[in-house]
Amino acid sequence: MFFNKLIRVLTIIGLMTVSMSSHAEATIVAVAANFTKPMTEIAELFEKTTGHSAKLSFGASGKFVAQIENAAPFEVFLAADDKNTAKLEQSGLAVANSHFTYAIGKLVLWSATANLVDDQGEILNKGGFKHIALADPKLAPYGAAAIEVLKNKNLLSKLQPLFVQGENIAQTYQFVSTGNAELGFVALSQVMENGKVISGSAWQIPENLYTPIRQDVVLLKKGEENPAAPALIAFLKSPEAQAIISKYGYGLPN
Repeated sequence: MFFNKLIRVLTIIGLMTVSMSSHAEATIVAVAANFTKPMTEIAELFEKTTGHSAKLSFGASGKFVAQIENAAPFEVFLAADDKNTAKLEQSGLAVANSHFTYAIGKLVLWSATANLVDDQGEILNKGGFKHIALADPKLAPYGAAAIEVLKNKNLLSKLQPLFVQGENIAQTYQFVSTGNAELGFVALSQVMENGKVISGSAWQIPENLYTPIRQDVVLLKKGEENPAAPALIAFLKSPEAQAIISKYGYGLPN
């Protein structure tokens, strides 16, 4: 009797597992480089929660747009701004009105060296460094924000000869972390965890010095028929995902 019940239970569990796996899908996702850490965590939780998986590629938002326009297989796009997603909707490469702001990015001036960057950013005026890194402002919104900060502080012409440009914010961070540039403009999320800068020294740049970095996600046309793609986008609004986003220093939209 017990053996027969056990067989029935195992059979039901097996059928449930097969049913779940047969409905689980993978979605291909383009993610702005600044969002690498939180998105990696979110994707792991997404798979545990829904059974769907997300295959992530990280890079510069502008470069991803060019790839999508040239038939790259991405189904979801998490940009570092709100302009590139709107552009894809207007061109018909993204599902109309599917975009929303998933995070508000914050810019920081950071050095891997402790006590080099003061908490008011006065080092930009004082100098004493040979290189300052930033992401390519033509491709990366965080690079454009860095240029805006320097213009607002009337320091662009003075510091421009010292620029070391990364293709994206991940490469920019690498320049600073390896010492190829003494300091640089990076995303706060790259150097913060649980509300604290985890290494080096930093100036958290006041948000009145640059236009808010509203980071939008959009469902691409290639993902319209894949249930995992809209499921991932919906998951970004969950309390669990938003807790991860906040942990890395991002603001959340109202």
